[in-house]
Amino acid sequence: MAENVADQISNMDINNQPQAPAEAKSKGNGKPKGEAKQKGEAKPKAEVKTTLKELNPWPVYIQDRIALWDKLKAEADAAIAAKVPTPIQITLPDGKIVEGNSWRTSPFDIASGISAGLAENTVIAKVNGKLWDLDRPLEESCSLQLLKFDDEDAQKVFWHSTAHILGEALERCYGGCLCYGPPIENGFYYDMFIQDQQVSNFDFPVLENVMKAAIKEKQPFERLEMKKEDLLEMFKYNEFKVRILNEKVDTPTTTAYRCGPLIDLCLGPHVRHTGKIKAFQITKNSSTYWEGKADAESLQRVYGISFPDNKQLKEWQRIQEEAAKRDHRKLGREYELFFFHELSPGACFFTPHGAHIYNTLVDFLRNEYRQRGFQEVITPNVYNSKLWLTSGHWQHYSENMFSFEVEKETYAMKPMNCPGHCLLFDHRVRSWRELPLRLADFGVLHRNELSGALSGLTRVRRFQQDDAHIFCTMGQIKNEINGALAFLRDVYQIFGFTFQLRLSTRPEKYLGEIETWNHAEKELTESLNEFGEAWQLNPGDGAFYGPKIDITIMDALRRPHQCATIQLDFQLPIRFNLSFINESGEKEKPVIIHRAILGSVERMIAILTESYAGKWPFWLSPRQCVVVPVGPMFDGYAQQVREQIAAAGFRITADIDAGDTMNKKIRNGQLSQHNFILVVGEKEQTNGTVNIRTRDNKVHGEHSVAKVIERFTQLSKERILNSEDSF
Repeated sequence: MAENVADQISNMDINNQPQAPAEAKSKGNGKPKGEAKQKGEAKPKAEVKTTLKELNPWPVYIQDRIALWDKLKAEADAAIAAKVPTPIQITLPDGKIVEGNSWRTSPFDIASGISAGLAENTVIAKVNGKLWDLDRPLEESCSLQLLKFDDEDAQKVFWHSTAHILGEALERCYGGCLCYGPPIENGFYYDMFIQDQQVSNFDFPVLENVMKAAIKEKQPFERLEMKKEDLLEMFKYNEFKVRILNEKVDTPTTTAYRCGPLIDLCLGPHVRHTGKIKAFQITKNSSTYWEGKADAESLQRVYGISFPDNKQLKEWQRIQEEAAKRDHRKLGREYELFFFHELSPGACFFTPHGAHIYNTLVDFLRNEYRQRGFQEVITPNVYNSKLWLTSGHWQHYSENMFSFEVEKETYAMKPMNCPGHCLLFDHRVRSWRELPLRLADFGVLHRNELSGALSGLTRVRRFQQDDAHIFCTMGQIKNEINGALAFLRDVYQIFGFTFQLRLSTRPEKYLGEIETWNHAEKELTESLNEFGEAWQLNPGDGAFYGPKIDITIMDALRRPHQCATIQLDFQLPIRFNLSFINESGEKEKPVIIHRAILGSVERMIAILTESYAGKWPFWLSPRQCVVVPVGPMFDGYAQQVREQIAAAGFRITADIDAGDTMNKKIRNGQLSQHNFILVVGEKEQTNGTVNIRTRDNKVHGEHSVAKVIERFTQLSKERILNSEDSF
């Protein structure tokens, strides 16, 4: 199914649940050690053979579809051939103008005219900023971009096309009804409904062989604009496509695409032909619900990844292997940081070690807030549903809220802080002298995620955010955005993250005055330019209530994560009738800036756990130091050192277990990721010193306890990332 129809569904729910439907049972590689094997994981040693094979004959609906397609495609081709071409000018990114003819010249023709290599490596075109099939004729004078796989839009198209090839294999092997098949952050998936049958990971080789055959045939991707009634006839065998057509498609026509025997309802665009997919892998499978609704049909979902080069696939596989070793769920148990329990799904238990990390992160942000003029507030956890009706969340989000009845009134636990902050702003008359008013809140939030969507700390039901809302005037927007950008850069540099910025501007369906939008977008653009970091424009992807800056961080494995957000909001002040008294003594509406840097503290801990692979920098580390005596006679001095350093506020233990040798204790300290191991013996006891080595066995030699405390204080205060490099 077309990516953008899935997007239409996601736009109906601000949690984007339908775009990534909750999985009834998640299965896949990289499960923490000790958990039960599930579908999609690596094969056990005992050989198990699949009974799956390609259907012979194929399902009847395939040939019926092709017959209708061939008829309508011939008519469409004849209509294009009958169009009279006119001279057009195609403007390339460097300003060069190429001559062409409407309805005849295609982006592929232009690429071929530049060089054969460019034509071969181009994945997709952009015409006047809109993605466009390479073989689709240009209709008028236009600007043209030719995108390679390193472009994010090109990757989405590449993975979307591979999803269609997977869909072809699913139909040819199972004969089921295809549902949605979009690209996702890393790869793609396809959902399929089949009666009384499940996909098994042992089926993967069969599916991959069918996909390889389709790729070898270099099946062209053909585009056809069709009438809705023709599409309903074409997909009458598939109740899910019929639902989409009836419920989501509100235009007389829409498009379908064909590759080989597969024809699918899809807005595209796609690569030129299936042969462009040089390397791919089916990665896992799971069960899911139609459009994420637990009371709807259960579907089979199959995931995959693909690349235009086999080396890229090999590198991706290497990263996946490393990511499995770093899985935060696995490391969380191994290092006793956090765990989950079936009696409270989606709500994490943080052990003393994990709570130290959690509280240190929150304290870090609190300190930054004080320096940057934010004021921390505490707001209720439970509100009457009338609040959410006013904010507009109830109409779109109530299914994702924990609600209950008290004295015949409906209440709900808050899933976000902004409506409560509006009440706080509005509880008395505000003056322009108070603005900008920067309110920060670490309040506990709850979201009623479906159980199948829960995933460690990255998708939970109970969490906290470094949530803040800035109430300001239109004239203060630029200064506040400058401050927000500087804030996130300072924080991410401490963590060792790089980041990417995107400005998402006014969508087609927006609320408010266009002059307000234009002013805000101008201010954001100027702030980004002055910030000095590279950024990209993401036109038309802003929220309906204001433009935004999307920030994506890159972890140690170069994996992207979106945590921070800077979002302008013109609508909440209107919904809550907020105002302040301006310098002229008149009422004026403020602008709200939603911003977060960590996002969910829980999710950030998951990202940091995997990025650091459990080797926390000293200032965050739950195991900063361990004292190891060379023998039992020095246990007393080891305890004395521990007490001195602990009194200075650092996390330190003394290993005086008589059952282990000194070398064993040192090794234990290194394996448990203590940043420093302090070895003490007769010389150290006499001199009041310790002998220092690191978890990576780097020896820093003998230092006084006072020097150790001084260095530890510096490491904590300055939040030095590579804290063990020198002493």
